[in-house]
Amino acid sequence: MKQKLIILTGPTAVGKTSVSIELAKRINGEIISADSMQIYKYMDIGTAKILKEEMQNIPHHMIDIVYPDDSFSVSNYKQHAMQLIDEISGKGKLPIVVGGTGLYINSLTYKLNFASVPPNEEIRRDLEALGDKYGNEYLHNMLRRVDNESTKRISIRDRKRIIRALEIYKLTGKTMSEYNENFRIKNEDFDLSMICLNMDRKKLYDRINKRVDIMIEQGLIDEVKAILNMGYNKNLTSLQGIGYKEIIMYLDNLCTKDEAIEKIKQGSRNYAKRQLTWFRRDNRIKWIDVDDFHDLNELSDYIEDYVSV
Repeated sequence: MKQKLIILTGPTAVGKTSVSIELAKRINGEIISADSMQIYKYMDIGTAKILKEEMQNIPHHMIDIVYPDDSFSVSNYKQHAMQLIDEISGKGKLPIVVGGTGLYINSLTYKLNFASVPPNEEIRRDLEALGDKYGNEYLHNMLRRVDNESTKRISIRDRKRIIRALEIYKLTGKTMSEYNENFRIKNEDFDLSMICLNMDRKKLYDRINKRVDIMIEQGLIDEVKAILNMGYNKNLTSLQGIGYKEIIMYLDNLCTKDEAIEKIKQGSRNYAKRQLTWFRRDNRIKWIDVDDFHDLNELSDYIEDYVSV
């Protein structure tokens, strides 16, 4: 009998957290985060990390598990998450994967062959040194020369994934694009229920803008200062996340505070758009417009009925 697995995803600020907690209470579930920023310790406000008191005694996993300068790959995520799925199911409870990081979710729902290529610390150190000396654009151009297809999908700001693609090529002689040829082979190991929450685009963007304002009020600038004061390098992959790199630009006097805030809002809106595009590729996903429901209770009733079928 296949393990039951529920995936609840959607763009940033759509309301996944409150829905997931209500669902977990109803179906005796535990939550496994699928957020590539919430894995980092100390990075709380800028990642909209759930507070302990907000969890309502629902166990949450894969939050605060690594330090900002730790390396953590999609393969690492899959390994941890698969173990948690087994443990939660073994307790007679339902695992609910909640988050908006598409690669993390795909690592569970598709067969990602490139994840089997082991990391090589020497290659990574050499590439990191080149990135520190010449910048991300230099690494991106290195990748373009051997795997132009991957550079179309990997942002020039995403040093971690650029280095991973170069590492795969150096280790195997094959490009990440070649490994990704079978990227869309679905993993049939689970009894899977996949849900993507969505809402009116203008309403979503308003929620994103408001969330950023709240982050600033809660002390995002001081949070970034505290992380840098701990000695963490501002060029770390973790600190290139939306909300952190813009505040670092402000602290470096490269823009005003208001400009940094607007950059965070714009970056978050663009990210939400990319998330929606990403999840539209998967025809297994049940799309739910939260605007169609009067309140959280009615929405949760609908989702509970859907996942219980």
